[in-house]
Amino acid sequence: MIDPPVVLVARPKPKRMRYIVAGGLCAAAVLFLIVGGLSRNIVYFRTVSEGVTAHGKAPDDTGRLRLAGAVLTGSVERRPDGVTFVVTDGTTRARVLHHGDPPELFKDGAPVVCEGHFVKGDRAAVPTFDSDRIMIKHGAEYRPPSVDASK
Repeated sequence: MIDPPVVLVARPKPKRMRYIVAGGLCAAAVLFLIVGGLSRNIVYFRTVSEGVTAHGKAPDDTGRLRLAGAVLTGSVERRPDGVTFVVTDGTTRARVLHHGDPPELFKDGAPVVCEGHFVKGDRAAVPTFDSDRIMIKHGAEYRPPSVDASK
């Protein structure tokens, strides 16, 4: 009688398994750092109406957000430490206290995005938004300044 042939079971080599485990741990660590870092640095973008509504539901929330709207004409007041103005989206208004110098293009009627947070516990009809950064919204089309070629 002939013995059946011996079948060898292929197992990964111990060194190969170490590399697979080490690579998996590195990938998990990188994923954890990316997800953890992004979640702490996300700043939500809201219109004035959305921001005021969210603030009205949770007035003690001091989370950072970006508030988008237009500067109400005649509401800009320069101060030694910055500027105050009212921002609106056409239906709702919020008073903005900005600390620092506003951008050069900042003016009445300019579309702006203010980054900061609503003042904690403020239950006024026009809530106050404490801002430390103003960005001017502008079109994507660049027009270079006209140059006099005759000189």
